[in-house]
Amino acid sequence: MQVVLDESQWRARAAAHRARVERWTGPHRERRRRREPHPVLDFLFTYYSLRPAGLEQWHPGPGVALRGAEDYLGRPGYVRDGDAVRLEPSALPGRLAGTAGFVRALLAATAARPPRLGCFGLHEWAMVYRTDTPRHGALPLRLGAAGTDAVVESLPVHCTHHDAYRFFTAAARPRNALVPTREEQVAHEQPGCLHATMDLYKWAYKLAPATPSELLGDCFALAVEVRELDMRASPYDLADLGHSPVPIETPAGRAEYARAQSAFAERAAPLRRRLLALCDTLLS
Repeated sequence: MQVVLDESQWRARAAAHRARVERWTGPHRERRRRREPHPVLDFLFTYYSLRPAGLEQWHPGPGVALRGAEDYLGRPGYVRDGDAVRLEPSALPGRLAGTAGFVRALLAATAARPPRLGCFGLHEWAMVYRTDTPRHGALPLRLGAAGTDAVVESLPVHCTHHDAYRFFTAAARPRNALVPTREEQVAHEQPGCLHATMDLYKWAYKLAPATPSELLGDCFALAVEVRELDMRASPYDLADLGHSPVPIETPAGRAEYARAQSAFAERAAPLRRRLLALCDTLLS
């Protein structure tokens, strides 16, 4: 079934999407203009490669035709359909099918596993373990360097995410229970991992322009919340940014982290299913 939107309808949806994400893209641009870093939110615009303008751009996704949208004909994958314009998956660049195949395999494997809730966000601690050059050098460590190292040494480190593990210090890597590699990403990724949840945003924009922008926005909004927990549970003192710590060095803090981790895994599940359905459409 194909939905046909009049120009006023799709322009309203495009404006609503832009207004939604400008909550984050606008302040980011202002901070960048002032050369003012933000150790929590910059991650969403630096580690993740989609530019703010790309996040703000609206796409309908497959199965939606737009009247009065001739400008879209200059974009990859869009074709004329009677008096409207729509996305045609077979007209998209060939590389997108390869991307969709990988994303589908990864997300399906992740969804099939139970969430592991015992990592307690120690990946951020392992990134500053026994080093004089922490990733966010301008931020103080809540427990100091020695106290931070003691926490890493007192708890099991079990990070399953390659792109978190690769930032571990050399001294921290042998402490991890496994060695997650890019080649084994599909075999290791699991839905309790905060970074796997944040990465739903990455997979959404990697599938652009096929991804409906409402889905992209949903993935980004969840990634913002997850990133805040990620850094609140880190060894850094974020009080000046208005973030209270989740003190995973204590039993109460670890319990709080695991509860939040579980809730995020539940919220990520329907987004993962929507991305899987999109992959199936692109691969059919």
